[in-house]
Formats: sequence, structure tokens, C-alpha cells
Amino acid sequence: MPEISKNKFIWGSRTYSMGIINVTPDSFSNDGIPNDIEKIQKKAIFFESLGTDIIDVGGESTRPPKIYGNLTPVNEDQEIKRVIPAIKAIKEVVSIPISIDSYKPIVAEKALTAGASIVNNVWATKNNDRMNSLLSEQKPVVILMHNQQHSNYVNVVDEVFNSLNHLVEKTLKLGIEPDKIIIDPGIGFGKTTQHNLTILRNLEKFKKLNQPLLIGTSRKSTIGNVLNLPTNDRIEGTAASIAISISKGADIIRVHDIKEMNRVAKMSDAIIRGWDIG
Repeated sequence: MPEISKNKFIWGSRTYSMGIINVTPDSFSNDGIPNDIEKIQKKAIFFESLGTDIIDVGGESTRPPKIYGNLTPVNEDQEIKRVIPAIKAIKEVVSIPISIDSYKPIVAEKALTAGASIVNNVWATKNNDRMNSLLSEQKPVVILMHNQQHSNYVNVVDEVFNSLNHLVEKTLKLGIEPDKIIIDPGIGFGKTTQHNLTILRNLEKFKKLNQPLLIGTSRKSTIGNVLNLPTNDRIEGTAASIAISISKGADIIRVHDIKEMNRVAKMSDAIIRGWDIG
């Protein structure tokens, strides 16, 4: 039973939620809050009031360029200037854990010093020695996401599973406890719409890795492609994907629309995990 920032997480007992706070001007979901500490704090307070379990702070858009157009590269200094003030400000007003959404070791290191307790690395498949040294030394909770530069697979479920299994083994060797290693199959990263749907359809396979499972489908292009809807009109599709993911073993949902998705999670838990309303 890991304790993250004095908050206990009992994996399997219920679905936990991770609320997204982007401090970028170019987030694919158009919800970025760059350079406005007051708004960032208000959003964090609002998230906590709705029962959010983790706040995920990101300072660089990781949206796929093939889908959303070219990205403007963000160097380490620029990302640090965005996320560190945000993390410090959020830490002042909420008591729930903060996650840093970054693959850059120096950003992750400074974020942990500023008050984050989780490293959410979208390029876990490309972990470098510096990041591994940081994780080994500080032993934070780690989110390992599958990602790759192309979408060529023979069997997408097996290949993503094997990649995550390898990542877990490497991370365990760093001395991080098993229940502090969270896996994420990386919906929308290095995968086509059909690949993403296939992974969601077979999500229970990833439970065989015996690690907490995070799913991030919120507002993503797979939903837009299926429903032919823009980013700001994908709430029902997100809800469907989350409910099904929970039924197949998801432990954490990473979402933009916290109020609505926490309700989806609570109802899904009542049906799937059992809930005595008496």
C-alpha cells in the first residue's frame, strides 16, 4: 500500500483519478494555463474539491504532430520556468499528490524538489541513464508509458505488453517498490485509432503485469475519429472509454473533465467492484 504525499492508495479498492493541469500555450485540448498562477491554484483547488486524487502538471505539449500539426520544441529551461512555479503554487493550496508530466531528467528532478512526488514519463521506453539515476536515488512513484516513433506492429497488444514488462523489470532493478510502478499502455502515442481500440478491448491482459494500470483516453483523437467530433466535444466518448477501461481493470484515469469522469468512475466502481449503499 503506497503512501504518496501522505495519501494512501489501495490499488484495486476503487478507481483513482488524475486531473490534468497543462501550463502550456499549445495543449491539444485547448485547456492550457500558461503564466497565470492564480488560475492554476484555483483549478487545483477545484479539482481537489471534486475528489481528484492526483494532479498532473505538464509544461510541454506531447500531442502527436501527425494529428495536431507541428510542435514548437520546448527546451529544459523553458519547461522548468513553466512547471516549477506551478508545482510550488499548487503545493501551497492542496494536499493531494502532484505528478510531473515530463521525460526530461532535469525537469523531473527540479519538480520533485519543488513538491511533486510522481514522475509521469511519456517516453519511458527511452529512459536514459540520468533519468534512471534520478529514479534510483529518489524512488518516487513512476508512471511508465509505452510510446514509440512509429505505428508499425505485428500484434499491438503483445508488443505493448512485452515492452511494458521490460520497462517494469528495469525499474524494479532501480530499487523502486512494485506498487509504486504504474503502467500506461499509451493510448494515442505511436498507435493508430484501430490500435488504440484494440488495446482498450484487450486491456485486461495488462493486469497480468501485476502493476497499477493508468488509462489516458481523455478527449483524444481516437474518440474524435470514431465520433467525428472536435476536441471540445468528446466528453461522452471519453466517458464510454473510461467505463469500459474500469471494467477491464484500470486503477487510475487521467482526465480533463474531472467532475463528469469522477462520476463515471464512481458509478462504474459501484457496478464492477461492488458498493453497499445500505
